[in-house]
Amino acid sequence: MEKKPSIAIYPGSFDPITLGHLDIMERASRIFDRLIVGIGINLEKQAMFTPEERMEMIRLSTAHLPNVEIRTFQGFAVRFVEDCGANIMIRGVRPITDIPAELTMMMANRRLSHQVETLFMIADGELAHVSSSLIKQIANLATRKEFRKFLPEVVIPFVEAKVQRKDG
Repeated sequence: MEKKPSIAIYPGSFDPITLGHLDIMERASRIFDRLIVGIGINLEKQAMFTPEERMEMIRLSTAHLPNVEIRTFQGFAVRFVEDCGANIMIRGVRPITDIPAELTMMMANRRLSHQVETLFMIADGELAHVSSSLIKQIANLATRKEFRKFLPEVVIPFVEAKVQRKDG
């Protein structure tokens, strides 16, 4: 019997992609044959970056991972997982802040689709505090050296350019 290729979906806003996101992508790409990173487009949220900018940042950050594909989606993440022909949704979890909300979302997703399983990947200890929201809070103050503690190197110029446009 031939083994069916395994596909996992890692949905998120990635606004911008952080070292924590990249860590989850690298780890998940070693477990699954294909990892599809789904950039969720929420029209009600004020994003720092356009979907195209987020796609480019992820593409540059994951260039060393040949089995990673990047797509955008709107609506329920669980429907996106199904539309991709997958049944595994990856969720990166920061132990201190994310677990209650992620468990609630997992239970809601189970009601929407019994076919999709959620796989929680705990954030690396050194990255457990990193979030896109934190980047937005420090963007106007952080130096390049400080950004390196939170962002992939290729993402830093995107954030610096966004802050420049806003200030100038």
